[in-house]
Amino acid sequence: MSDKFFFKGRQDARQHHTSYGGFQTNASKKSGSKKHPLTLVVTSEARRHEVEALVAEAKLHADITLDTREGAVESVSELTAILNKGATVQHEKMPSRNDPCSCGSGLKFKKCCG
Repeated sequence: MSDKFFFKGRQDARQHHTSYGGFQTNASKKSGSKKHPLTLVVTSEARRHEVEALVAEAKLHADITLDTREGAVESVSELTAILNKGATVQHEKMPSRNDPCSCGSGLKFKKCCG
């Protein structure tokens, strides 16, 4: 006989979402915050002071490591990506047809410049 005729308890069709990692329950991590600081590597003490100044100016938090070994590579790409991020583009609102015209004629936009 097969096992399907014997009761094995309730089979839950919906598993809990955290048990198998289906959804990301944490909020997105903001790089440069106190909780998630940037990890930067520099090769000289002078460069370290420059990077510290950039981080302070941008009001970010970073763990800066000094690596003076031969052939060490500087890694500040996280900081440059945040600093070069473009600002939000805001467009001026177009006047609707019944708003007063912006040229100062006193007429409605639809009768003047629209």
